[in-house]
Amino acid sequence: MFSPLPDYKRKTPEDIIREIEKMKRGKLKLFIGSAPGVGKSYRMLHEAHELRKENVDVVIGLIETHNRTQTIEQIKDLEVIPLKTIEYKGRQLKELDVDAIKRRNPDVVIIDELAHTNVPGSNNKKRYQDIQNILDVGISVLSAVNIQHIESVHDIVGRITGVSVRERVPDWILHAAHEIVLVDVSPETLQQRLMDGKIYAKEKIEQSLHHFFTLRNLGALRELALREIANDVDDRIEKGESQIGVAEKILVCVQYKGSAERLIRRGARMAKRLKADLYVLNVLSSDKAALIASERKRVRSWRKLSEEFGATFLIERTKGKKVPDVLCDVILAHHITHIVLGQSARTRWEEVWKGSIVNTIMRMTENVDIHIVADERKPK
Repeated sequence: MFSPLPDYKRKTPEDIIREIEKMKRGKLKLFIGSAPGVGKSYRMLHEAHELRKENVDVVIGLIETHNRTQTIEQIKDLEVIPLKTIEYKGRQLKELDVDAIKRRNPDVVIIDELAHTNVPGSNNKKRYQDIQNILDVGISVLSAVNIQHIESVHDIVGRITGVSVRERVPDWILHAAHEIVLVDVSPETLQQRLMDGKIYAKEKIEQSLHHFFTLRNLGALRELALREIANDVDDRIEKGESQIGVAEKILVCVQYKGSAERLIRRGARMAKRLKADLYVLNVLSSDKAALIASERKRVRSWRKLSEEFGATFLIERTKGKKVPDVLCDVILAHHITHIVLGQSARTRWEEVWKGSIVNTIMRMTENVDIHIVADERKPK
């Protein structure tokens, strides 16, 4: 009777080496909340004390207490690695000291505020990159982030709260985490904490209650956090299952307009749900010798965002063809099953006279679902 080879006999030497390196790497545990003040920092510190009881060497690399009494009390006798000073524009600013943490070489280090942007002049632009460097040398990390800082939900959070969150982290950070913990409290409890002065200073309470910390916003953000964590749990359960022959492939088409990044995020969320490969396409006119500086900058930002989502970024020139024909060539070449387009700005008469991209795709391809994403219109 045929007996399949054990997994270790089917793996190549390169596979085995990668697994050994992965075993040496530190583990990342993320504490995720729906909003500031849910208790992420407190939970990390509480966990640090529990680990110490098990003789695990734990230190604090950086913790943001925001002057919250309960959080400050949790630091107790935990060792704190001093922050390093960086001079910027005549000011002395404090940042995480990655080198000092590596020299101290603890088992676990607490590093708060995952989405933080470092002071110019730091070794890395973002704190999550600092954390990657620390994980690489075998030190495990406890860190925290709020749901509004996750890249793929940026547009959703903007619609919910009316706030555009500047500091964001790529979704792959969540997928790379060894464990994710949802720190959850009800919107009513969170509002009460705010009014009790446990989240912000008194002068910010009234404004926060009427803007970000409304019950509607907090409820929607909580639901978003719960859904994202549930999706992550599903992904982890399915991890390791065969993905051979994954049929779904998503193509996002971006041009020089404000909706491009939103389309990429929409496509990334679809790809995540469908376990699909993601492609992002920009079509250039062949009669245009070179892009102007602002266009090159946009393309670089689209490529960077696409790569953060694990997408393949494509640039195609028309070479005498019409744009719809180029799209169809890409669809057929990459076996695309879903295409994401922004809403056309053309009038109905222009659609009839010049031809519709959608109609061309439907005529020239088969079994391709077309998703039209409406332009966001600001209320008048």
